[in-house]
Amino acid sequence: MSDFFTSFWSYYISVIALGGIVWCVYLLFSQWQWLKRDVEVKGNTGHVWDEDLTELNNPVPRWWTVFYLLLCVFALGYLALYPGLGSFQGTLGFTAGKQVLEEQAVLNAQIEPVYARFREMPIPDIAHDDQARDIGQRLFLNNCAQCHGSDAKGGRGFPNLTDTDWLWGGEPEQILETITKGRHGVMPPWGAVIKPEDASAIAQYVRSLSGLAHDPLRVNAGKRGFDTYCVACHGADAKGNTLLGAPNLTDDVWLYGSSEATIIETINNGRDNQMPAQENHLTPEQIRLLAAWVWGQSNP
Repeated sequence: MSDFFTSFWSYYISVIALGGIVWCVYLLFSQWQWLKRDVEVKGNTGHVWDEDLTELNNPVPRWWTVFYLLLCVFALGYLALYPGLGSFQGTLGFTAGKQVLEEQAVLNAQIEPVYARFREMPIPDIAHDDQARDIGQRLFLNNCAQCHGSDAKGGRGFPNLTDTDWLWGGEPEQILETITKGRHGVMPPWGAVIKPEDASAIAQYVRSLSGLAHDPLRVNAGKRGFDTYCVACHGADAKGNTLLGAPNLTDDVWLYGSSEATIIETINNGRDNQMPAQENHLTPEQIRLLAAWVWGQSNP
C-alpha cells in the first residue's frame, strides 16, 4: 500500500516521471536531421583551445539516438510493470517487502533441518546445547541487541536479561510468550491526583524498601500514599506482579533509576514501555532458540 497521505503527491510524482520521458522523446524527434540518410556536417563552432583543440558542432550519431529512444521505451515498460508512478503498484504487483518475505521463506526452508531437532526439545535442554546457544545468540544480536544491548544487560528503560529480575516472569514459557506476543507495560500518571509533597514522600518510602538512603521522617507518610495509590499493581509487599508487568520495588533493580527525582518523575508522568512481538518475522523454531538463549543468561 502507498504511504502517501494525499493523492496529490502520487499524481505529482507520476507527472514528473512520465513528463521527463515524453520530453526526451520530443527533444529527439525535434532534431529531424538524425532521420536523414546523409546528415549535414556543421563543422566547428569557432571555439579553439590550445591552438589545435576545436569544438565541433556535428549532429549526434543515428545509433546513439535510436539507442536513447529504446531506453525511453524501456522506461515506459518498466513503469507499467513495476512501482514508480506514485501509488500505482505496477501490473506485476512487485514490492520490495514481498520480495523480502519470499527470500526469507526460501532461507527458512534451507535451514529447516537445523531447527528440526530443537522443535520438541525442552527450552532448558536447548539452552545447554552448544549449537543452539550459538544460533540463539545470533538471533538475539540481530533482533534484540538494539534495545537490550549486545551483552543483554539492557539500559535505561530496557530490562537487563542476565539477572534474575523479571517484569513478566522468567520461566521458559513466560519468556517464550514475551518474545512471541510482545509486552506492553503501562504505569498511569498520578501527577493530577497526588500532591508534590506526597509524591516526594512516596519516593522516600520506595527508596527505603530497597535499602537506599531516605528520610525516615517521611517514610510513614509515604507508606500511606503507597498503600492508597500503588498497592493495586505493586502489591502490599511492593514485590510487584508479573501478570501486570509491575516491577518489584524491594530489590536493587531500577529500570529508569533510583534517585528521588526519577521516582517522582515516574509517579507524576507514568511510564509506557512496549516490546514488539516477534512472531511476525521469526519462525516458532527461531523463537524457541531465542527464548532458550535468553533463559540461559540467568540460568547458566
